[in-house]
Amino acid sequence: MIFFTLEHIFTHISFSIISIVITIYLITLLAREIGGLANSSEKGMLVTFFCITGLLVTRWIFSGHLPLSDLYESLMFLSWSLSIIHRIPYFRNHKNTLSAITTPSVIFTQGFATSGLLTEMHQSAILVPALQSQWLMMHVSMMILSYAALLCGSLLSIALLVITFRENRQTFPKIQFVNQRINFLQKTYCLSFINYHRHQLIQQLDCWSYRIISLGFIFLTTGILSGAVWANEAWGSYWSWDPKETWAFITWTIFAIYLHTRTNKNLQSTNSAIVASIGFLIIWICYFGVNLLGVGLHSYGSFPLTSN
Repeated sequence: MIFFTLEHIFTHISFSIISIVITIYLITLLAREIGGLANSSEKGMLVTFFCITGLLVTRWIFSGHLPLSDLYESLMFLSWSLSIIHRIPYFRNHKNTLSAITTPSVIFTQGFATSGLLTEMHQSAILVPALQSQWLMMHVSMMILSYAALLCGSLLSIALLVITFRENRQTFPKIQFVNQRINFLQKTYCLSFINYHRHQLIQQLDCWSYRIISLGFIFLTTGILSGAVWANEAWGSYWSWDPKETWAFITWTIFAIYLHTRTNKNLQSTNSAIVASIGFLIIWICYFGVNLLGVGLHSYGSFPLTSN
């Protein structure tokens, strides 16, 4: 009862704080001169991270296994992983350009996890025999971490495409000035200034997208390999082309293509960004779509895992 109460408290505190952070972030977009709000939002994200950590640790102690056995737990772990990715720029003293992606992602995943759709999964249950293995921690944690990193990197690539296409459509944007007699040199300078900062933003998005997707690709590769070893122990075969395995392989292939196009100097950054955007849809199919169909050896992932 105590553990369930602690989970309830951690869940509601973290969701309330992340909702406030989103509101603060929207205000800072409209009023950039309010610098204190930006600092408050970062502190809020840090508190959210610790609350989700407390929830996962509490659930781990209560259940006796890493909380990754159903859709609710995997979503909370995904939200925790996104919170970690949110902190990555601070490790190198960089401005956090990821907050526009990570903050809404955290509230989306946590909001869905705590919704009424997954109410029956909120209480910990005994693992089904197939999941009672030491490989649970290695395989599932690597896969969820890879989903978080690849989703974040893909969203950055989508943002890059949006800005690039807008730039192509509006090569010479119309700028209205109070004084209609402004000279041509001043107007040209203003346009150059805007284009320069837009180009800088595109480069930052491309750079961070490449870094985070590369990290996610390493996690995904590790998760697939550990899953193959676990499958051989549990089912007697390293690979059986189960729907989940098939879509995991498709995901791996898509992002391998991304890394190839990104490192090819003859191709533009938009080419790799298009591949990453396709990968964004593939990840959701692999993560949600296959499980919700209820077919294959991994069909238990979206249902309460109670033992008979």
